[in-house]
Amino acid sequence: MRVYVTGGSGFVGSNLVHVFEQRGAEVIAPTHAQLDLTDAHATGRSIREAAPDAIVHAAIWNGFGDLLSDRRRAWDSFVGATRNVVAAAGDAHVVLVSTDWVFDGTQHAASEDEPPNPVNAYGFLKAACELVVPENGTVARIAGVQGVHRARPRTPRAQDAGFGYLVASLVEALRAGERFTVWDGPSINAVATPTLATDVAEMIHAAIEKRVTGTLHCVGAEPIHRVDLARRAVRAFGLDPALLATGPPPPDASGPYDTSLDGTYTAKALGVELRGVDSLLSELRVQLEEAACTT
Repeated sequence: MRVYVTGGSGFVGSNLVHVFEQRGAEVIAPTHAQLDLTDAHATGRSIREAAPDAIVHAAIWNGFGDLLSDRRRAWDSFVGATRNVVAAAGDAHVVLVSTDWVFDGTQHAASEDEPPNPVNAYGFLKAACELVVPENGTVARIAGVQGVHRARPRTPRAQDAGFGYLVASLVEALRAGERFTVWDGPSINAVATPTLATDVAEMIHAAIEKRVTGTLHCVGAEPIHRVDLARRAVRAFGLDPALLATGPPPPDASGPYDTSLDGTYTAKALGVELRGVDSLLSELRVQLEEAACTT
């Protein structure tokens, strides 16, 4: 299998590349420096030359603070880039990596067929990208992704308005004897369905192999509050709970409150069992220890 991965040097993308190569796939993953996805001609040429069986579009513009101030770049980087990838796909199976933030934060355990209702720029742009995916393609929504960044020694940031990077960041801090304050409040993403990055990749790989189309929720089995996730991580990693604190987020951090997803249909369609939080933390501990041994 030849798989073309966009955003392969990012957190999720690097795990896609890692898992797909472990599964024996030939992966083509140009970096942003090598390919500007907003350039339709360059994107088309790159994909046609690669002649992939499948394309996993995971690239995004990470300038979340600029999504409103530079709307043209934001639109081109999300929707325009997705259109360029889809236009060049030919017979390749297109998988768009999307997000739980297409929901407004009031729909607990939203199912795969729940209509999106985004309330911020990122959710809106991702929901718009979903509409670009052809009927024979796949939308893979992910949430609260935890794991090891395969392309960098450290995660890009310690904490954000979503769940991403949370566990690895607090583990690193507490192991160093530093306090870690988990944000809590009504203005941020407080409830989600955390997922291991490698599990996301495994589910997307299964979707490609089985030619499963439509919308999938490639998430874990258990919705959880971010503070509860942090406390369970402290126990799972044997850390000092006195170093863990809670506090309000910074003024510029905001997000939909409850973006938990129900992946029941997805699990059945892919023939997989969704991972609970305890299992996620146990496997993440193994991955972090393996990563520490290789750096």
